[in-house]
Amino acid sequence: MKKIKISKIMALGLAGLLTLTGCSTGGNTNTNTDTSAKNGETKYTIGISQLAEHPALDDARRGFEDGLKELGVEAEILYQNAQGDIPNTIAISQKFVKDEVDLIYAIATPAAQSAKQTTTEIPVLFSAVTDPVKSEIVADWENVGGNVTGTSDMADVQGQLKMFKEIDPSVKTIGIIYNTSEANSEIQIADVKKYAPEEGLTVETIGVSNINEIPQALDSLLGNVDALYAISDNMIASSIELVNKKLLENNMISVGAEESQVGGGILITNGLSYYELGKQTARMAKEILVDGKDVSSIPVGKAEKTTTVVNEKSLEALGLDKNLPIFKDATMVGK
Repeated sequence: MKKIKISKIMALGLAGLLTLTGCSTGGNTNTNTDTSAKNGETKYTIGISQLAEHPALDDARRGFEDGLKELGVEAEILYQNAQGDIPNTIAISQKFVKDEVDLIYAIATPAAQSAKQTTTEIPVLFSAVTDPVKSEIVADWENVGGNVTGTSDMADVQGQLKMFKEIDPSVKTIGIIYNTSEANSEIQIADVKKYAPEEGLTVETIGVSNINEIPQALDSLLGNVDALYAISDNMIASSIELVNKKLLENNMISVGAEESQVGGGILITNGLSYYELGKQTARMAKEILVDGKDVSSIPVGKAEKTTTVVNEKSLEALGLDKNLPIFKDATMVGK
């Protein structure tokens, strides 16, 4: 990493510096780490690799950047968006390695997998990854076993499934639409199918391989279910307003896995905030960069809190009773 290179340069050049006048830290122009930050603090270079652009992943990035500022970590951010193209995530990570950044922040599972594949030396933090063990990003939740750790967006699936019958006891079948190429989605669907029978629910799923397939897939799915469960799927998240439009046309309730989906029209969630998850990951970055903590000693984190959030506009459009206990203390958005 660059800060190690700086220490070597300073040690080797000490004798020369004693005999020169008018010299400054400008001699370190070939490195990314800037030791001239305010108050004498080191300024780090952090590469952010984001799989796609949509509210949840954008929030994870904003939370991380804001968290660094709040913690007083001076950082130059190199941000790259793969625009949903997995091969792009590999190229992005390779560029960060070539640039010798001090840390890579990978947002979403494919970005994290590519970063892990690309470097075993540079610390890698991830977020918006549901199960990093099943995705083969870390060896274990507690003992990550390498240069990669981060925060998971794993939802309380069973708790969210309970919400369907709290809203409408007649709901029997829930539908899920998902991207067939996203490992996170397969993992979540397995969890839903595990817990659904305990909540008196059956599950229908339909997979898509690109955004253009979503409208027809939704028409097919919604004709066979009573409600929809929106898992944390990046392709579906990018089209959440279209999903909501179809739901309202069918007068159908929905439960989401996370907060930004509700902002896009999904009725309700008791879920995490990706912004707060990003800030949680920023605290890990400080531990690694500033405090010198070894990445392998930092367990994967889960969301520290969840919030019940309701889209008030969808609530009214569906003609639901705002006085139901499930809505009573919820945070209302989308009005």
